[in-house]
Amino acid sequence: MKKSARAMRMERHHRRMAKDSKLSLVSLMDIFTILVFFLMLNASDVQVLQNSKSVVLPESTAKQAAKETLVLMVNNNELLLQGRKLATVASIMARNEELIPELVAELAYQSGKATVTTLSGSANSEDEPADKAITIMGDKDIPYALLKRIMQTCAQAGFTNISLAVESIESKTTSDAEVAG
Repeated sequence: MKKSARAMRMERHHRRMAKDSKLSLVSLMDIFTILVFFLMLNASDVQVLQNSKSVVLPESTAKQAAKETLVLMVNNNELLLQGRKLATVASIMARNEELIPELVAELAYQSGKATVTTLSGSANSEDEPADKAITIMGDKDIPYALLKRIMQTCAQAGFTNISLAVESIESKTTSDAEVAG
């Protein structure tokens, strides 16, 4: 059976297209390289502390950014270090002790863990003290006596670099206040 002129023309066209059609990966690689660099540069600017719906942070106009440290979370019900429950607030407040024994034990464990990693992986000399920093994420409604006990316990355990996490708000300068008023 003889092919029609149209069928032969289509066959030639398909053969020609199969030879000529090549995918240029160079331009795609350039686009993806630029995209990867863009994402790498912009991803490093974001700092996020672990958050819990049970903790409402107090508001502040502080400009200092948070650092990567141990996170001690305190809400109205419980005390958590790195997401691990240590004690309930009711049991802490019921005792008349100045230090919180569960927190002391966990901070000693964390301190020992940090010492092992710095001795094995870092070039720190033995004379330099390890930077023991902790961030307290306390609910704005917790009693001051509890916060004082927590800070005292952290200081006694050697964690003297204590930071309090706050919700950052925009501060109004005097010129903004004059314009608004």
